[in-house]
Amino acid sequence: MWRRFLPRSSFFSKKASSSIGATPRFLSTNSVGSSSYTIVDHTYDAVVVGAGGAGLRAAIGLSEHGFNTACITKLFPTRSHTVAAQGGINAALGNMSEDDWRWHMYDTVKGSDWLGDQDAIQYMCREAPKAVIELENYGLPFSRTEDGKIYQRAFGGQSLNFGKGGQAYRCACAADRTGHALLHTLYGQAMKHNTQFFVEYFALDLIMGKDDMQLILRHVAVINGAGTCHGVIALNMEDGTLHRFRAANTILATGGYGRTYFSATSAHTCTGDGNAMVARAGLPLEDLEFVQFHPTGIYGAGCLITEGSRGEGGILRNSEGERFMERYAPTAKDLASRDVVSRSMTMEIREGRGVGPLKDHIYLHLNHLPPDVLKERLPGISETAAIFAGVDVTKEPIPVLPTVHYNMGGIPTNYHGEVIHIKGDDPDAVIPGLMAAGEAACASVHGANRLGANSLLDIVVFGRACANRVAEICKAGQKQKPLENDAGERTIAWLDKLRNASGSLPTSKIRLNMQRVMQNNAAVFRTQETLEEGCQLIDKTWESFHDVKVSDRSLIWNSDLIETIELENLLINASITMHSAEARKESRGAHAREDFTKRDDENWMKHTLGYWENEKVRLAYRPVHMNTLDDQVESFPPKARVY
Repeated sequence: MWRRFLPRSSFFSKKASSSIGATPRFLSTNSVGSSSYTIVDHTYDAVVVGAGGAGLRAAIGLSEHGFNTACITKLFPTRSHTVAAQGGINAALGNMSEDDWRWHMYDTVKGSDWLGDQDAIQYMCREAPKAVIELENYGLPFSRTEDGKIYQRAFGGQSLNFGKGGQAYRCACAADRTGHALLHTLYGQAMKHNTQFFVEYFALDLIMGKDDMQLILRHVAVINGAGTCHGVIALNMEDGTLHRFRAANTILATGGYGRTYFSATSAHTCTGDGNAMVARAGLPLEDLEFVQFHPTGIYGAGCLITEGSRGEGGILRNSEGERFMERYAPTAKDLASRDVVSRSMTMEIREGRGVGPLKDHIYLHLNHLPPDVLKERLPGISETAAIFAGVDVTKEPIPVLPTVHYNMGGIPTNYHGEVIHIKGDDPDAVIPGLMAAGEAACASVHGANRLGANSLLDIVVFGRACANRVAEICKAGQKQKPLENDAGERTIAWLDKLRNASGSLPTSKIRLNMQRVMQNNAAVFRTQETLEEGCQLIDKTWESFHDVKVSDRSLIWNSDLIETIELENLLINASITMHSAEARKESRGAHAREDFTKRDDENWMKHTLGYWENEKVRLAYRPVHMNTLDDQVESFPPKARVY
């Protein structure tokens, strides 16, 4: 039903009839100043934002349970960043040696530097074998052993028998293109289950119920009880129409925000959109100070060289030809956890043992491995090294440098995937109707440092968990409360303001300033001086955003506008990251401070919550879950973390 509309004074004054289904309902045309915006309404049981591994697995699960599901994605699904994952997915299958999910859990708790929630970690590790077998049944083409089992390689931070039994071979893989295989497999399953995709739709904001929120303004929110999420508003980049997706359940699976940094393995689309949507709704983001640097990004390009290359026998060497990891991690050596290896490489460079003309990077040697192993197990790495480093891995080492790779922090959730916040004395109060999974979420299964190959596991386990939780608490086709008459009005006004921004600074300049601040002031090693300066600089960078200039005023394929929206999202994430890091006076996992070199469990074994209020960061804290789900395993008390 298509109807033209209307002066702004009667915004959303006419309602279209309610229906559950994929058929859009044209609602109105909204005028803001001299601009006109077409609004289209949709109603679904559930809407998933993001079509990477977490989003697709959630969508598949929802469809399996009979829910009418929409999946909104700013990229074609198989272009999502999950496609770049290389190494594999952890699960205690025991295909290469005896294994147990409890050993996997111990390694994950230890890897998290005891900041991970042990109930969520137990859930993930216990579900891991089932999740991998499920992927195999979906058709994921895993590499195989000679007897036909799923091949599993060694990965960093993994051990047997609670750290006492040597190296574990727990990482199931499809050569070195596991993410590619996983994403295409899940997309095929989503199509099979008739998920309704809205491709190249940019989700702008959450639609929160005003009956539950005392005050919701752009950048200002005061929570009154537990707010309820009623869906999202999105921009169709192809034709410029705005779409309100009403849903009883909204699942955010929008990925990380690695592009706040100058050098990152993240795709340029990893701009923390879901995180920013949550922050603008007045809800907190958790543990953003913990940013993982992958030890082996290609020097100068930042492209990822999987940890699987070291799992297959690759060795890091300095300018003296020394296998230096033997000094820093005598047992695990090159397969210590990522934060340990990254810091070790940085220290070698600092002490003058880096390689190259500027002695500013390290060599990763694969040239001692048999060519047939490289061809079978690491074909993608061989190709990537040739293209981006000009290196023949059978003859020469790869120049590498620690590069921003993963965000441990994100939208706080419980192990069901439900978004939580502090309400009164309850630090785990659920936000009705809102869930999150994948890198956008913080369950927290990774704590202060993620183990390699736990990310693909995270996305499939918690994408599935979100779908299962919806099935437990909702029924397909249940009646939904109508949206407020002006739902999305402030988002449209904000979009119009950005679209017509006529300042003096192009988006690219502000973005570059932000990335340099993050790269210089929130790096592998941090000090009070650099972090305090970083807080001042990132605040100034945010202020400069008020002077942004958008040259293209159109609504159709306006990359200038889209990048400006993404920049605001990045700046919100960057600001909370920097202020959270400055406040944490200890070293834990990826947060390594030279002035507070020890882990301080007495004062800092707690999750940071960062709120975005009045365009400023406010910090709060909630306790780490040291409890397990049941008596199948006991919790692991904190101890020194050595490899």
